[in-house]
Amino acid sequence: MKELIFMLYIRGQRLREEHGQDLIEYALIAALIALAATVGMSTVANSINAAFTSVGTHLNTYTS
Repeated sequence: MKELIFMLYIRGQRLREEHGQDLIEYALIAALIALAATVGMSTVANSINAAFTSVGTHLNTYTS
């Protein structure tokens, strides 16, 4: 019975500990930033592709 009470006490102590929560919060923030960067890079890539296509079209027009 003492072992059970001790195990429940230790488990309760672990549930109240907050040492690892900061690391999880930082990981979530880093994941959010990575997701935003990925979405942003997709938009930038499309704009760059359109600019190169436009330049290529103009070059073909002038060289023909």
